[in-house]
Amino acid sequence: MKLRTLGLTVLGAVGLTALTACKKDEAAAPAPAPAQAPAPATVKAAPLPADTPLPQEQEEAAQAPQGGGGVRGFVTFKGTPPAPSPITPGTDPNCDGMDLVDQPVQVKDGKLANVLVRVQGNVPGQPTTPPSTLVVVDQNRCTYLPRVQGAVIGQPLVLMNSDSTLHNVRGMAGGKQLFNVTQPPLKTKEARPPGDAEIVRLKCDIHPWMTAFVVMSPHPYFATSGEDGAFHLQGVPPGTYTLEAWHETLGTKTAQVTVKEGQDAEVSFEFTAAKQARAR
Repeated sequence: MKLRTLGLTVLGAVGLTALTACKKDEAAAPAPAPAQAPAPATVKAAPLPADTPLPQEQEEAAQAPQGGGGVRGFVTFKGTPPAPSPITPGTDPNCDGMDLVDQPVQVKDGKLANVLVRVQGNVPGQPTTPPSTLVVVDQNRCTYLPRVQGAVIGQPLVLMNSDSTLHNVRGMAGGKQLFNVTQPPLKTKEARPPGDAEIVRLKCDIHPWMTAFVVMSPHPYFATSGEDGAFHLQGVPPGTYTLEAWHETLGTKTAQVTVKEGQDAEVSFEFTAAKQARAR
């Protein structure tokens, strides 16, 4: 309040001084207006190359249509997470620096990562063609990155090998093999899962601990929880839906949500080690 009063006092004094000066100079010819500097040119950033992978959250946001509303929330974990499984990496020096444990249930401060949250089934008014953005799975230090992500049916799945060693990517849906792609060092290939595949599991026969999942949906209304457990679905048409949260070992839980235009609905999920998860 003192700073505001002082500011008003100074402004008042400046205003009185300017008013007195104007009265003295009324008879004088007005000085020519200074020339305006030209407006700075707008510089647009060069677009990223088509094969440049974006961070996972940016990928999912890029797929979501504009307009509509959103759904945001958190995925939490109650109890003690199961112990991770040790990994024996073998003798491949290109695997040096990789994690030596496999932990599907990744919990930090009670928040659960790698849960794919999506609107269940078809959505009225959903896009009729898949997004042109790429769904990228990288192989780095003999590890798939990211471990869990979503994709729209028909969207190109790009397999990157950032390692200086040979990999192969075997795509499975249940017990059915969808594709098996040989991945030479530092190369990129494309795979397209069939339209009836829902949960695509990726495995490497050369490095058998490598695992990742791509959850296929008929629309782009999905998101994957981060390390903080947060997720945010965007561009969802207004309506009431069943929201589904999927985890690779803890199962699937659902919740009802109503989305309004221009607003974010809130819903969260809680999982437990005993697979007795509940949505709230």
